[in-house]
Amino acid sequence: MGRAFEFRKARKMKRWAAMSKAFTRIGKDIVMAVKEGGPDPDTNARLRAVIQNAKAVNMPKDNIERAIKRASDKNQGDFKEVLFEGYAPHGIAILVETATDNNTRTVANIRSYFNKCDGNLGTSGSVSFMFDHTCNFRINGEGLDPEELELEMIDFGAEEVFADDDGILIYAPFESFGAIQAELESKNIEILSSGFERIPQVTKKLSPEQVEDVEKLLEKIEEDDDVQNVYHTMEETTD
Repeated sequence: MGRAFEFRKARKMKRWAAMSKAFTRIGKDIVMAVKEGGPDPDTNARLRAVIQNAKAVNMPKDNIERAIKRASDKNQGDFKEVLFEGYAPHGIAILVETATDNNTRTVANIRSYFNKCDGNLGTSGSVSFMFDHTCNFRINGEGLDPEELELEMIDFGAEEVFADDDGILIYAPFESFGAIQAELESKNIEILSSGFERIPQVTKKLSPEQVEDVEKLLEKIEEDDDVQNVYHTMEETTD
């Protein structure tokens, strides 16, 4: 198996957000999708993908419909996606994806977390080159052979295809998202969820005491309501 498989396995064991946090993140994704392409999922591929993700975390249908309606309101502010880059203690690179309606607040908060935990908030491009920006799809694997599917999807950008307990996962470069989504839909393959991740090219092993130092910063960042995802170069184990 490749890096995407190992990365997914480690993260699944480590750090999935509480359901309420997941709902908050998806609510923002819905707003951004509707603002970009309108409230009809039949004509808005991004919104279709977000609705699939909402269902994957058991977000009630009423919540989804309310979020779409709210996002369609002209008075609803938009969220801007902002990426923060920096270093935790012990040379661990960190990428923080945020969706914010108040960039000044978000910048101040993220900077304070790094400062309080002996980290350093960097400039744009300071660590992002250490991560591969990927897209992923989880599909219903019933009746599908992962190896055959991989051969079919390579032409659309797929790099890794593997099965787990919850279906089949497809990983590809960020820019391949649209082509793969369209191909899966054309084949009537059920997409259970999809999204984007940043996979570290190299990870660093730390001592238990050093891991605690880094975890303090990660926990503070992840608790912030503006934060969507956090990625880092610290080696994670599945123990």
